[in-house]
Amino acid sequence: MGSSYGSCNNGRRGKKKDLKHLSAASTVLTAVSNSDNASRNSDWPGWRGTNRDARVAWLPDVLPASPDFEWTTELAGEGLGGIAVAEGYVVAGSRDAIDRNDVFQCFRMEDGELVWQHAYPALGKLDYGNAPRATPLIHDGLVYTLGAFGNLCCLEIETGIMLWQLNISKEFAAPKMIWGHSGSPLLIEGKLILQPGGKQASIVALDAETGDAIWTSPGIEPSYSSLLFKSTGDVSQVIGYDARSLGGWNVETGQRLWTLVPPEQGDFNVPTVVSYEEQLLVTSENNGTRLYHFNSDGTLHPEPDATNVDLKPDSHTPVISNGRVFGIWNELFGLDPQQKLKTIATISDDAFSGYGCLIASDNRLLALNDDGELLLLATDQDPARIISRLRLQKERKQVLSHPALAGTSLYVRIGKSLSKLNLQD
Repeated sequence: MGSSYGSCNNGRRGKKKDLKHLSAASTVLTAVSNSDNASRNSDWPGWRGTNRDARVAWLPDVLPASPDFEWTTELAGEGLGGIAVAEGYVVAGSRDAIDRNDVFQCFRMEDGELVWQHAYPALGKLDYGNAPRATPLIHDGLVYTLGAFGNLCCLEIETGIMLWQLNISKEFAAPKMIWGHSGSPLLIEGKLILQPGGKQASIVALDAETGDAIWTSPGIEPSYSSLLFKSTGDVSQVIGYDARSLGGWNVETGQRLWTLVPPEQGDFNVPTVVSYEEQLLVTSENNGTRLYHFNSDGTLHPEPDATNVDLKPDSHTPVISNGRVFGIWNELFGLDPQQKLKTIATISDDAFSGYGCLIASDNRLLALNDDGELLLLATDQDPARIISRLRLQKERKQVLSHPALAGTSLYVRIGKSLSKLNLQD
């Protein structure tokens, strides 16, 4: 087992590495079929999977009768951040027992053996605890981790050796965030894009090899959401929220291309925007769910093409399955984009009364709620219905970390435990 302990404050240290073929970790929405081989699910490298859409090629026809854990291991502590699974490794972030250090741990995907852990001081106090919120990003032999206080590190995935580090909050003069830095790193063509929230660096692109700034875009403090990459015609842009508006930024230059201020103010801006064909799906707690189209110059048309006031989550991000939009807000809602986002299905169940995560295939939904219950739904039926459910824990512990699905296994953290759950009969 390797172990490292360093200071991720101002400055950078660590050896450089010849990095080749750095490319987009999140590119375009990939259409997948449930009939495809499950090996196409092999990686879940960062926030909401390969394309930040929580879509996979395979989900089971039915859940196991009881939890079939292939392995379970103990993490350094509890945490809110999602799990990254790729290149044979599983990475998750936590805090240590004295709540003074971030701890990122890497495990072997096959058997859960701890490969290395990387810890560094990260002092402060945030609402909902101090553990990392952002999901690590694994790409081309490296893993990028971001702590809630802005500590960003680039590590070798095999060894845990740190190649470079910086604190994005201090480096870019960002204000303190009540809930901590939450936007997961996004990698596009060698550019690591993050949201420090500084006045002159609301959004930045760093050289993924060195951590040096390629461009900075002025603006305001960040949201608690993650960015999405989308190509619209000849324009490649990153799309997401700052604290008060939605925007798009040119990938090459960082120039802000457009700004959309919602009608009702006060959104926390936590859900990630969703790419739907050539349109953009947006959801928030005060403005509901909306569908927009892009103008020919890549800007977003300011008036929504459709609006739904039923689905208005404060933190959950919807998914798309069988051409429908599904999301959780006290209930599970199914919306039809072809009918102006009309609500065509509603499932009232205690399992959907709180926070939940959804993973989608063409004809299935996998839901994990904050009580540790897993549900499988058929979306190729009208209306969608629950076909299987499985409770993963005996003792009640709140589950807020987004799981990862790779191959036929679900990686889930409950309390201080990280488990690999086999979903295949």
